[in-house]
Amino acid sequence: MSKGPVLVVDDDADMLAMVDMVLGAEGYRVVAAANGAEALEQIAREMPSLILLDMRMPVMDGWRFAEAFRARYDHRVPIIVMTAAENAKARAEEIDADGHLAKPFDLEQLFACVRRYAGPPAER
Repeated sequence: MSKGPVLVVDDDADMLAMVDMVLGAEGYRVVAAANGAEALEQIAREMPSLILLDMRMPVMDGWRFAEAFRARYDHRVPIIVMTAAENAKARAEEIDADGHLAKPFDLEQLFACVRRYAGPPAER
């Protein structure tokens, strides 16, 4: 059985590209969405192994996405909040996320978080 991708949900195209590039280089499969509605469309195609979620986005923000995702799929996938908000931990607690990364984060923080919640990259 193949392991699901890491789903990165962020309206910042540079952030999406950076996370895709560095996680891809580590061997992870990454899919991206610019908002919560796009993320739900991606999930309908393939369940991710981990969701890295920005909170403030147009169309559907992180709060509305988390509510819709859990209503449809329960808590089957860990959600990590990635936010530049002053208190990243508080934002994560608001949606009962599994963890948080405060922007800007360093690559080692990102890798440690992804390994912890998604495990090692799938064999190619």
